[in-house]
Amino acid sequence: IEPRRVAVGDMVNSIVVENDGEFKSLEFTPVDDVTSLSKEEIIKKIQNAGIVGMGGAGFPTHVKLSPKEPEKIDYIIANCAECEPYLTSDYRRMLEEPEKVIGGLKIMLHMFPKAKGIICIEDNKPDCIAKFCELVLPGDNIEVLELKTKYPQGAERMLIYAATGRKVNSSMLPADAGCIVDNIDTVTAIYQAVRFGEPLMSRIVTVTGDAVQNPCNFEVPVGMLLSELLEQAGGLKNEAVKIICGGPMMGRALFTMDVPVTKTTSALTCLTEDEVSALAPSACINCGRCVSVCPGQILPARLSVFAEHGEEEKFLKYGGMECCECGCCSFICPARRPLTQEISSMRKVLLAKRKKCQRQYIHLLPWH
Repeated sequence: IEPRRVAVGDMVNSIVVENDGEFKSLEFTPVDDVTSLSKEEIIKKIQNAGIVGMGGAGFPTHVKLSPKEPEKIDYIIANCAECEPYLTSDYRRMLEEPEKVIGGLKIMLHMFPKAKGIICIEDNKPDCIAKFCELVLPGDNIEVLELKTKYPQGAERMLIYAATGRKVNSSMLPADAGCIVDNIDTVTAIYQAVRFGEPLMSRIVTVTGDAVQNPCNFEVPVGMLLSELLEQAGGLKNEAVKIICGGPMMGRALFTMDVPVTKTTSALTCLTEDEVSALAPSACINCGRCVSVCPGQILPARLSVFAEHGEEEKFLKYGGMECCECGCCSFICPARRPLTQEISSMRKVLLAKRKKCQRQYIHLLPWH
């Protein structure tokens, strides 16, 4: 066990596994009839399998599936809206393993018998929509919902509103709106864990970008170095100006490839040109474009100034915590201002302070 750097730049205690070259695997215990399992048994299997939100948040799935008021859950939503540019891992999953997605969703519906399942797919994937419509039976209580193709359709709050018409803000959880949302990979991992007893040990990663020799999707063991993954795609055919862990809108730029694939690593994007960083940021011209594209309907230009100057009260007053860090404002800004980065930095500071206050409050409670 030793500190290793991860994609966000932090040093994290990591288990370094030496390969013995034997490639032996354990025998897992399958369950033929998952409906015979209680909700508590399913939750335990999901927890033991180490399943987290694989869309990027990494929130423990067993906690998400244990809301305070389970009887108020009306919808279980499978997020198949792969809206980030360049990424195709969810698309391949839908085409090649749709039965696992439906199986995982049925397990979740078994846990919440009053809920309805919704499989949300953007309309630029008609082959996937047709395949799921063919496989979903009338008695499954599952709807295949065709959504408009737009970014960031796959963001949790936007997806809930598009699928159900219910609104969720930063002070709420999806469960507060009667919804549970899970990424398609998470739903598949639930199926593998409950049906076959398999822990979450791998995921599909898109290796893409115009600098990559052979862009494609790989099923990758968690812990594999991104440098090794790039080698499997044939390496670089051109010099990469920017290498991103994730997609170009919400991914994180890397300064080293010696970082591991984690459960939330969706893609490795290698770009030859980077016009955004090639142009130096200039003064805001108050054009309002960032406001017009913001899915959270906030004021990115103003919030970035508050963040830059450390004005926390004004940042909160103007709804800075409603930002989903989608990157639309930075992308559209003609002045090339790093709006998303500024807002994201302030959100991290405020969230850290909020957690610290909560810990101090718990410590001061008389029974603690």
